[in-house]
Amino acid sequence: MSTYPLLISSPDGDLFRGEAEMLILRGTEGDLAVMAGHVPFVTAVKPGNCVVINAEGQRMEGAIEDGLLTVDKEQVTVLTSALELHNV
Repeated sequence: MSTYPLLISSPDGDLFRGEAEMLILRGTEGDLAVMAGHVPFVTAVKPGNCVVINAEGQRMEGAIEDGLLTVDKEQVTVLTSALELHNV
């Protein structure tokens, strides 16, 4: 599966930085999944469950607070007040 650079950051520092296959979280229009080659967009992040599947296929989950998701051709970035990812 194709991967893309993903950065998840909070005021306390980077929470995840690496290659990802998929990111799943809740935006303003509902749950969404971001995969490689996704069309660029920006949306607010709503509190809820966040899932990251890294380049090795490892699934990590956690509760994310509000924030901002930016998807562009170079990178996917999530800025959030809080997230604690755990391996599943």
